Amino acid sequence: MTMLEPGRPPVECIDRLSCMEILMNGNEGTGVIREHMDPSHKALEINLDRRRYGTFAEIGAGQEVVRWFFRAGGASGTIAKSISAYDMSVSDAIYGKSERYVSRSRLQAMLDYEHKLNLSRLNESRGDTTAFFAFANTVAVRGYNSSSEGHGWMGVKFQAHPRDQDSQIILHVRMLDRENSQQQEALGIVGVNLLYGAFFLHYEPELLLRSLLDNLSVDRIEIDMIEFSGIEFRHVDNRIMSLRLVELGLSDSAMFGPSGEVLQPSEILHNKPILVERGSFRPVTHVNLDMLRCARDKFAEVAGKDVGTPVELMEITMRNLKAGGTDIDLRDFLARADILCACGKTVLISDFFEFYRLAACLARYTKMPLGLVMGAASLLELFDEKYYADLEGGILESLGRLFKNEHKLYVYPYLNDEKKVVTAQSLAIAPELTKLYGYLLDRGFIQQMDNYQPEYLPIFSRDVLQKIKIGDESWKAMVPDNVAEIIQKRGFFGYRPK
Repeated sequence: MTMLEPGRPPVECIDRLSCMEILMNGNEGTGVIREHMDPSHKALEINLDRRRYGTFAEIGAGQEVVRWFFRAGGASGTIAKSISAYDMSVSDAIYGKSERYVSRSRLQAMLDYEHKLNLSRLNESRGDTTAFFAFANTVAVRGYNSSSEGHGWMGVKFQAHPRDQDSQIILHVRMLDRENSQQQEALGIVGVNLLYGAFFLHYEPELLLRSLLDNLSVDRIEIDMIEFSGIEFRHVDNRIMSLRLVELGLSDSAMFGPSGEVLQPSEILHNKPILVERGSFRPVTHVNLDMLRCARDKFAEVAGKDVGTPVELMEITMRNLKAGGTDIDLRDFLARADILCACGKTVLISDFFEFYRLAACLARYTKMPLGLVMGAASLLELFDEKYYADLEGGILESLGRLFKNEHKLYVYPYLNDEKKVVTAQSLAIAPELTKLYGYLLDRGFIQQMDNYQPEYLPIFSRDVLQKIKIGDESWKAMVPDNVAEIIQKRGFFGYRPK
């Protein structure tokens, strides 16, 4: 295999596969070390590729991406136009009015307009040899007089080959540096990585994903949403890409909706009340849906109807997805995702094992009431001190963080081995924690749901899963009809028709 010389960009990428192996294989024993090309080398390689020609449109932080291409040299072969429409009136005149300027809709308008303009102006004269593109971002970095978080939308609409149909990648970033200049620098690097990935790694989307934070760290940039679309990505399942964001550490959470569309958390959760139920959903049972129904009714009673209808999330943790080993079974993941989507639910994938971390993440997006829905057995785990050994304040610190903003736990009962109903009131907490637990009950931080369906209590997902595998047809009565239909039709969870 041809190895790259340190610090030298592979301008003539005849041996592109070798370059990819260097990027992909960082594991011990492979004999190959992953080396990140720095942004200037990536920009230079794009500039020297005579097929690429397009527009840079950047709003909010300055022309942080295009400046890498100007400084790298040879920019005249790549840049058709660079624009920064800072003034809102100017921006509206070009791209149309928008309620929010840092938004997905504004980004899409910029990409569509600039790409269409390039094609109308240049396609006839050089379309046979040129693959056109439009890059855009609209961001809000930390202001001089503001403590608000820097974030923004970024994307590229491009032709992989001359005369090709369009492909597109859009993403949302959170800029975590404290200084304005550092946020701008990080934004520029991500933009170069995105363009390099789109042009040279589009045939390997997961590798492209890995490359987005080359020469950066997750302490500086978080990518909490990405969407691939168009001809080059027609086989990409964006739910898997969302999962990979969390698995690779590019984000601590990702969301997708009932139709499988990827969602950006702040756009869905901004100033909304939230109910989130954690589970394996392997598969979704009557109990899972009844828990959410009970919590919804109790939430309205406790929080008051004037707060509005809460956004409902079904959360699966990475810990749960990896319960069977170190690797995620994608077929199993998609089975859960398909069933949750069929139930009309929004799915949250998170890297939060501790509930206080989940609550802190959701509190970034809203000041409205937040409810965590769980079974009484999960509540018992919540009060197990072994999970908080790494916190200086132990379980007291974890509970302080969890209930900091008046968040509440909505607890569904369960049947124990003696077939007795265990509720939040009757739960056997460690003796040294009973007074603390009683205080939280009395203050209403822990809400017992008493409006449940008793006939559902004997249902456990693990039992349903086992019955599916051994061909015991009684499992069908334990899940909603549409869930049973999907499992049988698609052969999920080891189902085999008799």
